Amino acid sequence: MEKRNIHNLSDVNSKSIGKNTIIWQFTIILERAVIGDNCNINCHVFIENDVIIGDNVTIKPGVQIWDGLRIENNVFIGPNVTFINDKTPRSKRYPESFQKTLVKSNASIGANSTIMGGLVLGANSMVGAGSVVVRDVPDRALVVGNPAKIIGWLNQDGTKMKRKNAKTFIDKNRKEWVIVNNQLIQND
Repeated sequence: MEKRNIHNLSDVNSKSIGKNTIIWQFTIILERAVIGDNCNINCHVFIENDVIIGDNVTIKPGVQIWDGLRIENNVFIGPNVTFINDKTPRSKRYPESFQKTLVKSNASIGANSTIMGGLVLGANSMVGAGSVVVRDVPDRALVVGNPAKIIGWLNQDGTKMKRKNAKTFIDKNRKEWVIVNNQLIQND
């Protein structure tokens, strides 16, 4: 039997909630949302219809997941993160389609960050708390600020790589990586 822990003070209309997923009080999940296994959806979260959330995702309190958002496996979304899905919002006027945003596997988004619509946050990337992300974030990049800028690169486990020089970084296994076209490439 699949176990789900849905708090009785939440309003969950979706039937596509994975096993061992926990949904806390005062959370609203609309009918067509899809949520994977082993997720932790904290209190005061709102999830719209055109949303797909992978396995092992943590969403902290105060987050709204709007139409068009795709979240892959093992993602962490900190408290009060804001996602934007409409470049020109107006009351009572809806776009023909909402901007699509993809958060790739193992990404982490710090508290109170804002993610503009239509972006890709790369695998194993990290957005520092309070950042405003206005462009794609490459895999394994560490970005902070307003607008968010790359300030470093990460090992697979999320720890920061050591900088050798402006374009070369050393991972935990002492392998060199270089930055080419804003991408981290292993130096052979």
